[in-house]
Amino acid sequence: MKKPVLIAAGVAVVALAGTLLLKKDDEASVAAAAGSALVAVKVPALGDEALKGEALFNDNCASCHGKNAAGRDGNGPPLVHKIYEPNHHADGSFYLAAMRGVRAHHWPFGDMPPVEGIREDQVASIVTYVRTLQRENGIF
Repeated sequence: MKKPVLIAAGVAVVALAGTLLLKKDDEASVAAAAGSALVAVKVPALGDEALKGEALFNDNCASCHGKNAAGRDGNGPPLVHKIYEPNHHADGSFYLAAMRGVRAHHWPFGDMPPVEGIREDQVASIVTYVRTLQRENGIF
C-alpha cells in the first residue's frame, strides 16, 4: 500500500516541478517580448542626411519607437507604418510631436512627451531618416 502512495507522490512532485519550470520559461518569453520590434523594417543604404537622422533618432527616439523606427512592444508605435504615411501625417506632425509632444490617438502607448533639447534642424534629419525607411518599406 505504501508503494503506490510513494509513486503517486513522486509523480505529483515531478509534475509540479515541470509546471513551475514551464511557467518560468513562459514568464521569460513574455519579458523578452516586451520591448521587441512591432514590425519588420527593411533598411536601405542611407544617404548623408538620413545617416545623420539615424544617429539622432537612435539618441532621441529609439528608446520608445525602436531600432529603425520598428516600434517597441509596450513602449511606442512603429513609425514605419501606413498610419504615418506622408498623406496622413505630414512632416509637420513630426516637428510638432518632437517639440510639443502629442496626445495618444492611434495607439495604446499613452501620450508622447516633448523630446527635451531637440532642435528643428535635428528633427528635419530624423524626418529624412524615417521617410527613407518608409519609402523602402512601401509607405509613400
